[in-house]
Amino acid sequence: MKRHYAIGLILCLAVVFALSGMVLAQTESKDAKEAPATGAAAPEKKAEKAEKESNPLVIFETTKGKMTIELYPKEAPISVENFLAYVNEGFYAGTVFHRVIPRFVIQGGGMDADMNRKKTHAPIKNEADNGLKNLRGTLSMARTNDPNSATSQFFINLVDNVALDKSATSAGYAVFGKVIRGLDIVDSIAAVKTTTSGQYKDVPAQPITVTKAYVKTEGEATEKKAADKKASGPNDKKATEQKASDN
Repeated sequence: MKRHYAIGLILCLAVVFALSGMVLAQTESKDAKEAPATGAAAPEKKAEKAEKESNPLVIFETTKGKMTIELYPKEAPISVENFLAYVNEGFYAGTVFHRVIPRFVIQGGGMDADMNRKKTHAPIKNEADNGLKNLRGTLSMARTNDPNSATSQFFINLVDNVALDKSATSAGYAVFGKVIRGLDIVDSIAAVKTTTSGQYKDVPAQPITVTKAYVKTEGEATEKKAADKKASGPNDKKATEQKASDN
């Protein structure tokens, strides 16, 4: 009897273990089906995130060559929105870089080749307190002595112009972008011969015209990454006290 009892007990335990194994196998199979596929989705999410975080890029095609400008909407939302409005309207096509001062700035965005001022939208608020500095290659809004008078004109810093930053004694000039490709084109514009045209000084003897300006919509991340190193140049520590006036 004891022997038969032991055999029966062993058989019962065997059945229990077998059933447990089936349940475990089914659970693992279910878990495998419900587990998220992380391998394929991760790169897509990263690419989507990078695309959302990328800053707008604007291409300026000029008679001296092409330059790519990265805009900073987070730091300078008003200035960037204003600049993009003019770009999208085709406003800058046909304008010239009308003011060139070596080791200081090149300025454009408001005059045609005959030095006639183009009609603009209302002036915008000065965003010079946004933390961005007037370093070599950056774009800032040009204005008159009124801090909130900037419209379409901008200038590109040829050196580190710390005197143009906001300070206790100056309202400053609002930086809103940077040339990330084509800084050599900027330097070639800075090297042209200048003259006086009517009331305007430092005017290029031969007009340097913007033939086209548009927002770059494809390959932004690649463009920026490839251009970051090219955009850097030697810093000029001799800050000038000249002002970038809107004229």
